[in-house]
Amino acid sequence: MVRAIRAEMPRMTFFRKIHFLMMALALLVASSGAWAQRVEGDRARAEGIYATEVKVNGQGETERNAAFARGLALVLGKLSGDRGAASRPGVGNELRQAKTYVKQYDYRQDEGVGPTGAPSFNTLLVIQYDEEAVNDLAATLGIAIWPQPRPKPVLWLAIDDGSGPRLVGLPQVNAARPALDRAVQRGYKLGLPTGNAAEQAAVGAIWRGDSAAVARASARYSPPMQLIGKLYRDATEGWKADWTFVDTGKVLSTWSQTGPDARQLMAGGADGAADALMKRYAKRATSGEPGVYRVTFTGIDSSDDFIRLAGYLQKLSVVRRLAPVHATPQGLEYELDLVSGMPGFNRLLARDGVVDVMEGLEGQPPVYRLR
Repeated sequence: MVRAIRAEMPRMTFFRKIHFLMMALALLVASSGAWAQRVEGDRARAEGIYATEVKVNGQGETERNAAFARGLALVLGKLSGDRGAASRPGVGNELRQAKTYVKQYDYRQDEGVGPTGAPSFNTLLVIQYDEEAVNDLAATLGIAIWPQPRPKPVLWLAIDDGSGPRLVGLPQVNAARPALDRAVQRGYKLGLPTGNAAEQAAVGAIWRGDSAAVARASARYSPPMQLIGKLYRDATEGWKADWTFVDTGKVLSTWSQTGPDARQLMAGGADGAADALMKRYAKRATSGEPGVYRVTFTGIDSSDDFIRLAGYLQKLSVVRRLAPVHATPQGLEYELDLVSGMPGFNRLLARDGVVDVMEGLEGQPPVYRLR
């Protein structure tokens, strides 16, 4: 009897179900909101300055929004080359609305081995941010932008683990992986010498700190930049690293580090090179000088208008402090403490469309009109 009932079921039911599934899928795609979620699954990878990967504990909205904020902080660091970019004034407010800067995202699951040898799985949120919006944010808050394309210095690293110093070349790329990966995290890349017999002879120059000799050995590579490091055992700390960064024959920076983890010291070399490059090449957009400015607002015709204007100004990332100081029939004068000056303030006003910039009189406070 069961078989008979199944045999007599109308064929149209199957096609109707498929139709409903297709409609549901179309609605899901149409409701993707301000950003698009990619559907490449575990093939998704973060590529470029405006993309990053953040480890997450789940795929819920709260976890995702927190990851968007962490990711935007990382992208601002790569964009500027500044490790402290996320702590600059005004950035915190924008991190809390980081999802508005997201262009698309996807999840990827990586499999590894845990401390006990059992398989472990990490879920990564792969995020692509909107380039124009992030650049505008950096300009508004006075964050320096390290222009692209960026140079790829050659890493001349010699390691002595007790058996004599040896050059790390392309055949030993995994030994230099901590430095290479950290460079990518900081927004640039490091190259390695091929490691042939002639280049192996440069170990002596590295060890005695002869950066000019290393630069000559590196002449076949472009650009003429070298990150020179020697890593060796230290009786007290475990390991010590001495670093020199050279740009076109000029030593830009030298530093030393000690610690128990050789991998962290190698990553520190990439950090030092990024700091030197950022200091030399990153430029800030014209956003004005931080300080206290007086401005006048018109179009405030009721207490509701006053509350709406005050609430809007308090949310602006460039405004540290505000206070109404003088009211006249012509408008309400405010004193604003700005983190990046009037150009940054005006850029936000133009973006949001809440307040119009008016033509003020020369020598008088700028005039704005509440819409």
